[in-house]
Amino acid sequence: MEKRRRRGADTIEMQAPSTNEAVRRHLLENLRSDQAKFAAVATNHDYYLALARVVRDRIMRRWTSTARTYYEKGSRTVCYLSAEFLIGPQLGNNLVNLGIYKDAESVLMEMGLSLDELLEQEPEPGLGNGGLGRLAACYMDSLATLQIPAIGYGIRYEFGIFSQAIKDGWQVEMTDKWLRHGNPWEIANSDVAHDVFLGGHTEKVIEHGRVRVKWVPDRVVTGVAYDTPVLGYGVNTANVLRLWKAEAAESFDFQAFNVGDYYRAVDAKVFSENITKVLYPNDEPAAGKELRLEQQYFFVSCSLQDMIRIYLQKEKTLDRFHEKFAVQLNDTHPALAVAELMRLLIDVHEMDWDRAWFITRKTMSYTNHTLLPEALETYSLPLMQRLLPRHMEIIYEINHRFLHEVSESHPGDAELLSRISLIGEHGDKQVRMANLACAGSHAINGVARLHSDLLKTTVLKDFYNLMPEKFSNKTNGVTPRRFMALSNPELARLITDSIGDAWVTDLDQLRKLEPLAEDPTFRHRWSQVKLARKKILAEKITDLTGLHLDSSTLFDIQTKRIHEYKRQLLNVLHILTLYNRIKRGDTKVSPRTFIFGGKAAPGYHMAKLTIKLINSVADMINHDPEVNSYLRVVFFPDFNVKNAHLIYPAADLSEQISTAGYEASGTGNMKFALNGALTIGTLDGANVEIREQVGAENFFLFGLTVEEVNQIRAKGYRPRSFYEQNRDLHTVLDLIGSGILSPANRALFHPLLGNLVEHDHFLVMADYQHYIDCQDRVSRVWTDQEQWAKMSILNVARMGMFSSDRAIKEYCEDIWHVKPVPVELDIIKPQMATV
Repeated sequence: MEKRRRRGADTIEMQAPSTNEAVRRHLLENLRSDQAKFAAVATNHDYYLALARVVRDRIMRRWTSTARTYYEKGSRTVCYLSAEFLIGPQLGNNLVNLGIYKDAESVLMEMGLSLDELLEQEPEPGLGNGGLGRLAACYMDSLATLQIPAIGYGIRYEFGIFSQAIKDGWQVEMTDKWLRHGNPWEIANSDVAHDVFLGGHTEKVIEHGRVRVKWVPDRVVTGVAYDTPVLGYGVNTANVLRLWKAEAAESFDFQAFNVGDYYRAVDAKVFSENITKVLYPNDEPAAGKELRLEQQYFFVSCSLQDMIRIYLQKEKTLDRFHEKFAVQLNDTHPALAVAELMRLLIDVHEMDWDRAWFITRKTMSYTNHTLLPEALETYSLPLMQRLLPRHMEIIYEINHRFLHEVSESHPGDAELLSRISLIGEHGDKQVRMANLACAGSHAINGVARLHSDLLKTTVLKDFYNLMPEKFSNKTNGVTPRRFMALSNPELARLITDSIGDAWVTDLDQLRKLEPLAEDPTFRHRWSQVKLARKKILAEKITDLTGLHLDSSTLFDIQTKRIHEYKRQLLNVLHILTLYNRIKRGDTKVSPRTFIFGGKAAPGYHMAKLTIKLINSVADMINHDPEVNSYLRVVFFPDFNVKNAHLIYPAADLSEQISTAGYEASGTGNMKFALNGALTIGTLDGANVEIREQVGAENFFLFGLTVEEVNQIRAKGYRPRSFYEQNRDLHTVLDLIGSGILSPANRALFHPLLGNLVEHDHFLVMADYQHYIDCQDRVSRVWTDQEQWAKMSILNVARMGMFSSDRAIKEYCEDIWHVKPVPVELDIIKPQMATV
């Protein structure tokens, strides 16, 4: 009987059933065996989990084949260290990359189910906060698609930063319980675990005839690996995203339990697991700063120990560690990797200092993501000494040798030495993480051409002057798989029908769309795709807010972190300028729908007050019958990757209006433009390169340049003069200050106004009139829908440069020196039955 059953199964396999049939059978089997449900009682969530496991099982063979290939070939591997990986929901992306999206959709339709409804069941993985984490996820996608051996290392946060709700116009932070129903994409790899020391003191001991330093910690935390496969598009490569969860080395104190102290019995477990409980605590209080430092050290220590474990599987010494691994530090959060690798090489593996330093610098490279000096992380010496005593000794030694080296080439320049020191010498002494990353890396890069140029003349000027050979630019990119093929299937289908599907992995192929911009029929089809996506977003907004939108209006969208330098306030001033025009009887205003989205840091009062202002303006305009036929304003709550799938494809106009010189790059600007939105923006971040690529005539440019920003400040910027001299600006600010937007507290928005009129650090007042004039040009172009469609097509056609595939190729060639390693699937032979 057993033999007959096995032969039957083999026969089914040899008959090669259709993909649809195989998916259907596998899904129903998972529903029964994993969910313990049958079709009549299964919920959409049950079906989502069953389908997720169908997909994961198909990835597993690729994953194990990839691991075997890398092991056998000893492949040089990229290790991408990032405190955030904003990976987004995985089901849809994996269906696209496997090439079975349509099959799954068809199977579910035959079963009376909707793939869209199942995709909606998947929570947003709370593993990131914004652009830095999303970039890391895009790069992992491209590394796999380009068949580059890679491991992403980060933290498995049990709770994300927060879920955002809007109540009475205010942001309300709620716990992000993204793991409450488990995560079908990850595998708990309990065999891969590493101990991490914290606190305590160091001692000098003699071992093997030499003096070495021994770290005696106060406490030990164990990091356990949770692995998620990252599948490439149309290839067999499935790399790993390895996230670390903190656990107590000893979870239960039996002695405490036996004497009745039940709480102390589990204290160690609770205390240890706090490290990976939540993404990025508010770092203003001392406790928050300490926890953030613990998180950063915890994940780099686990990651480096893991790399050494992998390396020693085939090697006997660590002398060629830098030839096996290329470690990328994604901003300063993993900068402690420099000191930690030195500790592991010297203290644990008994390497001499010079050899360890050579290997460390050859291994590490550093990506800077900010031009704001206050955003360059620092930690106080007392905190560092208390939490990481051995690392402080190592950092002191690195600093001593580094400053000595520089002083020999720049004798007597005490100010230079003070600026480049790893430790701030004035006031509250701080360890400067960016300086540590620069000193300990062989390569340093910015993330847009303007950003990289400014790094050399501002925050990293001294390091550039000392070691210019280290510096390069790697302009960011985004993956077209998620942000076009998955999130905008109608546009992807139109493009593929017109030029073929090679663009999905070669975004330069979009250039073939350029001639079609002159074709009226194609322009009409293009506009219909955009309208369809706007209707989908409008329906979602109605569900969330109850507000009904007219999809034929211009959708003017600004979705990004709420911050003063990103200047959501400038956008609001434009809205109120239009409001005043309409109230004065000017009905020539082109109808617009303004959509905002983004989170404010919980402790950032001005950002949270800006959210309140946006919602107060929305409430006034949306309920004014004189105005609401021309203008609508909405704040889309809880902006994240999942919601971005709806937002980017629906935008007509992309607001990229930061003060010139403050945005490192931006990637939202790229996602909007790739989905056919036209950009209104300043010459900031990657906007500069986007404008060069799409053409100045297809970009709405306004605002002061970086040079002009510096000049106006040098002359003594007086924002009040703009208020006094510009009637429209005066009227708008007086409207905000009048209390009409906040009857219960008429002075509510006075802090915002006072900041603008008296300080205006981000030059909102200086750029106001130019912005209004540019927006008037937007309205004029919008009235010519044929011209708008042509500009939209040309924007998409010329955005090939902004693929994350291009960016990763540049990293591979210039910094990491790694090459693709194709993966062949393991052959699975049928097992013969035994009696």
